[in-house]
Amino acid sequence: MFVAGIGTLITLVVSAMSAYAFARLNFRFRGGLFVLYLSTLIVPQEVIVIPMFLVMQRVGWVNSYQALILPWAFTAFGTFLLRQFFLTIPRELEEAAKIDGCGHIRILRSVIIPISAPALAVLAVFTFISYWNSFLWPLIIINDTAKMTVPLGLDLFLGQQGQRWELLMAAATISMVPTVILVLALQKYLVRGIALSGLGGR
Repeated sequence: MFVAGIGTLITLVVSAMSAYAFARLNFRFRGGLFVLYLSTLIVPQEVIVIPMFLVMQRVGWVNSYQALILPWAFTAFGTFLLRQFFLTIPRELEEAAKIDGCGHIRILRSVIIPISAPALAVLAVFTFISYWNSFLWPLIIINDTAKMTVPLGLDLFLGQQGQRWELLMAAATISMVPTVILVLALQKYLVRGIALSGLGGR
């Protein structure tokens, strides 16, 4: 819960700020940088786990919560999703806020974020589930059983219980409870967010 919760929070903050920059700020090479940033989505996780492990080893973060959370908190998917939503927000709202003396941070916090609750809910659910179900990276970076994520715990549980599949299935069902609760809690935002962000295939 700690890893998934903190990772989701960091992803929401970073994605919102970067999406606002790409959607609203005018700077040189904005389009090219955005395409370059999006191109990181085509690189599979399996390709970068070894270089990432070497980096974590160099900075002394092996077997730590920082290594579980930070490398995957800066996702291009979140930036793309929120940017597309931010582009649908009328610029008149920002212009009115600027007249009142608001800067970019205040506009993002007081104008953009409240309107973008549906898109943020979609990103929060996707990110939380991604962290919650992560197996390969925690398997590589974590050695201490106390810091292992739920999928690693299920794997150890299978080894401890031998071939007692009914116990493993019960544990797997229990592990689904937090994600189900999150989806149910954000359900009304999810339906609207998926429709407005274009993930519904329209």
